[in-house]
Amino acid sequence: MTVVHIPTSSILSSYARHLMTKQQEKKAKSARGFGSDDSSKTAKSTVGPALNNREVYLKHPPVFSHKLEIDAPITNQRNSGRCWIFAGLNMLRQHMMKEYNLDELELSQPFVFFYDKLEKSNWFLENILKTLDEDLDGRVVRHLLANPVKDDGQWDMFVALVEKYGIVPKEAYPETVHTSDSKQMDWLITTKLREYAKEIRAEHANGKSIGELRKMKNWMLREIHKVVSVSLGQPPKTIDWSFYSKDKKFHEFRDVTPLEFYRNHVKQDCTKFVSLINDPRNEYMRKYIVDYQGNVYGAESVHYINLPIQHLKEYAIRIIKSGRPIWFGCDVEKFLSRNHGMMDTKAIDYKSAFDFGFGMTKAERLQYGDSTISHAMVLTGVHIEDGKAVRWRVENSWGESYGNKGYLTMTDRWFDEFVYQIVLEKSDLSKEVLAVLDQEAVVLPPWDLMLGALAG
Repeated sequence: MTVVHIPTSSILSSYARHLMTKQQEKKAKSARGFGSDDSSKTAKSTVGPALNNREVYLKHPPVFSHKLEIDAPITNQRNSGRCWIFAGLNMLRQHMMKEYNLDELELSQPFVFFYDKLEKSNWFLENILKTLDEDLDGRVVRHLLANPVKDDGQWDMFVALVEKYGIVPKEAYPETVHTSDSKQMDWLITTKLREYAKEIRAEHANGKSIGELRKMKNWMLREIHKVVSVSLGQPPKTIDWSFYSKDKKFHEFRDVTPLEFYRNHVKQDCTKFVSLINDPRNEYMRKYIVDYQGNVYGAESVHYINLPIQHLKEYAIRIIKSGRPIWFGCDVEKFLSRNHGMMDTKAIDYKSAFDFGFGMTKAERLQYGDSTISHAMVLTGVHIEDGKAVRWRVENSWGESYGNKGYLTMTDRWFDEFVYQIVLEKSDLSKEVLAVLDQEAVVLPPWDLMLGALAG
């Protein structure tokens, strides 16, 4: 997720200055005795991190009864919306680090990102061909034109890319200016794609056949390929991977294709994973897909199984206890204390400062557009007391300057309210849940306020 973060200090300082003018103080005192209650004391005497609830982070130290054996180095997506790629590769590297006895390993997010831009461009143009006879001002076409190659994505979109193109280590295809800050490249591609959409629809109106339009599309994709290649550099066709294991032994694998690296070294079949969601607006034990959601045209549809939140937590506890990480999607900015790396529904004490709270349920926040899946990370630990989860350990991709050297702590009550998705292997599911995949999917519109959103 890429956001413009307004520091709590700015909000509170502005609020305090506003309240502390003599005129405002006099009016407030006469109206409701301002100066004698807790909120006025907060406004007068504290700034900066004052809204952080000290009791929460003292109660939930970054210590966990069950934690993955390997602490992988924290990654940094910088000014891009690539969290879903980072989370996917960070999840996969755990198995590799254990098998090859590695202190550190980072897999190339730019490699996956390169092909995501190409595939999303093709996806867009294919859907323009599919909607040639639909109204330009209709909701579907406007949706397609809105943001065709945005960085954001979903687990099944990650799977489609690595299954088609493979994976490489970071040193084989490192960051560039435009992977770390993708706005300029995205603008250029988006502008050209909208222009191409106009040309395709115009030629269709002039009577050109679908075959002729596809020839146009292929030429257009070659132009997009040029933009991505100049911006990011050509990805490798083969790589040499050499490293020292923790016992100081040298290892080398030469002339390996990205797909061979994925099959023979990553050694995890991503197609065997499935997304479980908690969407309290919709019926549980049902399969859902979203119309016009995806990146690789012709790949399996992005799909989800909807379950109660308690089921997601029970599965997550079981997976972590077995020593495996979990890709998950949430609404990360809600009640997040960045300096303490704490996600808790009471982490920010708005009540003391502003004398109000928040009353919507999880379903209502989704219905009214106040919450959605905005970010993907990796669960790497859980703390259990008296048989119940209390807090969770989260590996983020914002660098080491946030939280506990890049790791966050998420309380269980925050999980209830703002976690929407976990990914696990199909073999971990009960027979009843697994059978949901055989259902005819409920199709949601692409502008659905939860599942229509993508993690970035």
